Amino acid sequence: MFRGVKEDIQSVFDRDPAARNWLEVLLNYPGLHAVLMHRMNHKLWLWNLKTLARWLSQFSRWLTGIEIHPGATIGRRFFIDHGMGVVIGETAEIGDDVTIYQGVTLGGTSWKKGKRHPTLEDGVIVGAGAKVLGPFTVGRNARIGSNAVVTKEVPEAATVVGIPGRIVKQRGEKVLPFSDEQKAIAEKMGFDAYGVSQMPDPTAHAIKALMEHIHAQDERMNSMCKALRRLDASYQGKEIPELCDEDFESIEESDRSANSGG
Repeated sequence: MFRGVKEDIQSVFDRDPAARNWLEVLLNYPGLHAVLMHRMNHKLWLWNLKTLARWLSQFSRWLTGIEIHPGATIGRRFFIDHGMGVVIGETAEIGDDVTIYQGVTLGGTSWKKGKRHPTLEDGVIVGAGAKVLGPFTVGRNARIGSNAVVTKEVPEAATVVGIPGRIVKQRGEKVLPFSDEQKAIAEKMGFDAYGVSQMPDPTAHAIKALMEHIHAQDERMNSMCKALRRLDASYQGKEIPELCDEDFESIEESDRSANSGG
């Protein structure tokens, strides 16, 4: 038991450079308080003292701002950084050396009894505000980005971001990169293609889809013009105006004004 407590305290030093000494950690880290209290509550839950375990877990929630159901299974060296707003459901299973940040929810999507909450394998990191919802597994050493919403299985060593969660890296390699042609179109329109792969969002996906659709239309129009010239040598297709930086200056100014509150 004391070995486990020592490991939990040491995990704070290993993963938070702000930690200075043992007394400070013991007194001022609500994530550590919540984990230590949960370990006691979980034993009570297993001893079938469920009402007492639930009551003590509610006291821990009041004290720390972190809600961990006493039925949740948590491995060694679990670290909750900052912690406020963290919710961990009854059937959640967490492996060793897992780190989660404030505002994370390990929740369920069903009212049926049984396994409803996710399983986080060893070494998983879940960023601030992320929601991992459902009875699936997040593989070893996976990374869940801040504010992501994940509702399906995540493979080992993958990085997931966005709403809904999408895998953008696996074992350090980018997933589904843009082609050279797509990159060229994006650069011409003043749009950062890597912004989509690093942090997908509905607006970015919509812009990417429009870019691809416009490019396909341009290709089709070019083919039609070539066919018309073969049929009629006198045919002159109207030149399509090229895009230039000035076309997007007003949009950039509007974005800057919106971001500054103007």
